[in-house]
Amino acid sequence: MFSFTATQASASGRSNRSRRWQRLGILLSTLTMLFVGARAAFAHEFKAGDLEIEHPWSRATPAGAKVAGGYFTIINKGSSPDRLLVIASDISEKAELHEMGVKDGVMTMRPVSGGLEIPPGGKVALKPGAYHLMFVGLKRQPKQGEKFPATLTFEKAGSVTVEFEVEGMGETGDTDMDHAE
Repeated sequence: MFSFTATQASASGRSNRSRRWQRLGILLSTLTMLFVGARAAFAHEFKAGDLEIEHPWSRATPAGAKVAGGYFTIINKGSSPDRLLVIASDISEKAELHEMGVKDGVMTMRPVSGGLEIPPGGKVALKPGAYHLMFVGLKRQPKQGEKFPATLTFEKAGSVTVEFEVEGMGETGDTDMDHAE
């Protein structure tokens, strides 16, 4: 006959509580790792030397469009300036760096010659209505939810291939934290 005493029941209860706490700890650790991994994936960052390229994105384009914009933020963690010189992508015949501005109440857009300087310890945001990339002569339409690669070449940091996430036609790119600067 099996005999189960109060002492055994108490020890068994502590053992069950201990196992529950252990399982809870494992569950919390797993959720934390998933959160950190999702955050890293959401951050959508690339590195080239002392430069960090954050959240490259573009907008979906309507059928027949011949150009698309490209946007991201470059942070220079180094002690000397660098310069974005060349952009290349298979999605278009060519890619150009442009600057938008308002002069005498008229919005203007012009190509940037000589590249775009990223100051040491500073950052430059390529965003709608300011500096941005133009993918000219689209070979296909970027569609919402897809990604396409482009290679950015810097004077000092060299080349890095980044992935542009394609957002909806009316999006502003504010899915990441600090891109409105």
